[in-house]
Amino acid sequence: MPTPAPPLAVATAGLGDVLQLFRTEPTLTRADVMALTGLSRSTVNQRLDALLAAALVVPSGEGAPTGGRPASRFAFNSERGVLLVADIGATGMRTALCNLRGEVRQEHEQSLDVATGPDIVLSVVDEAFRALLAEAGRAAADVHGIGIDVPGPVDFDRGQVVSPPIMSGWDRYDIRAWFAGRYDCPVLVDKDVNAMAVGEHRSLYPEVRQLLMVKVGTGVGAGMIIDGEVFRGADGAAGDIGHIQLTVDDTDNEPVCRCGNTGCVEAYAGGWALVRDLNAAGRPVSTVQEALALIRTGDVTAVRLARRAGRILGHAIADAVSLLNPGVVVIGGQLAQIEEQLFAGIREMVYRRSLPLATRKLSIAATALGPRSGLVGMALLLADSIFAAHRVEGLIARRD
Repeated sequence: MPTPAPPLAVATAGLGDVLQLFRTEPTLTRADVMALTGLSRSTVNQRLDALLAAALVVPSGEGAPTGGRPASRFAFNSERGVLLVADIGATGMRTALCNLRGEVRQEHEQSLDVATGPDIVLSVVDEAFRALLAEAGRAAADVHGIGIDVPGPVDFDRGQVVSPPIMSGWDRYDIRAWFAGRYDCPVLVDKDVNAMAVGEHRSLYPEVRQLLMVKVGTGVGAGMIIDGEVFRGADGAAGDIGHIQLTVDDTDNEPVCRCGNTGCVEAYAGGWALVRDLNAAGRPVSTVQEALALIRTGDVTAVRLARRAGRILGHAIADAVSLLNPGVVVIGGQLAQIEEQLFAGIREMVYRRSLPLATRKLSIAATALGPRSGLVGMALLLADSIFAAHRVEGLIARRD
């Protein structure tokens, strides 16, 4: 039996609250649910019978004897349906079919230019979703939820991208409505770095209450876990570290950023800026991956620019560390692949500029999930949203 927690208030322990227990424990008996909620046996029986009838909970063998017959055990039915997730980047995307726990079962990866616009991109996403469903022998009716993350600022409540620097045609586009005629399920839209933060946090650092995820790819962004939950700010704009403006000593003219301002962190240290500076230095590269390949060869100019990018990123991260005091800073995105050249500058600036108390226990690490962190995190965010306690009764009514 799981360790008893303080009983939930009887008035609030509805179907959704009981289902949450089954989502967090492998199996439970009726007695377990009574102990964890403080509900009476008759009320637990009522809640459990409703969840069994809706196939959200299923029998799962017998429990240990309690002086009489073995207690029946039950488990969350993670195979009742599927979730579809798309992690969209500037130049590529990953799509996945997941079970209802948010565990990835099948995934695809392909190149994609997000600047071609929402209609083209979402059509490609839907084609990938249909291929995943066909491979799994599932139908559109089996889809309980869709999760989309994008490389731009997102109004989370409305599910809309707002004034994205690199996503032409996406401003306030109704992503949810695009999928409405194709799937009868909720659609969750979030910023890619928020999803990455959740993926790293839940998979690698579940005990850490404050975590900062920094993505350094074509652009630069950040996601924050505060008190164990994603922090999006009042309007979903929290974490836009790439557009903090800095004064850099070795630069006479501040570079123009894709957002239209000058001197942004991203305009100095983003992947696109690295490509720009390498070309200006006579090193012809056309993509971020080509720039990284040149850095790995040890080219003196490329390595110098990478280390400079690390120090500039470290400057911005140091400010965030002083403000948020995270326990872990995770660096992801394409530039995390050049850890040796990038991280030295980041660590140098963070430990030089941040308060000693804020860095005393700080860990700065490369992503452990690599390019899958956004996909993994978006699936978990979607599962949590679909099965939020206040939504479970509506889910049962809709699926009956």
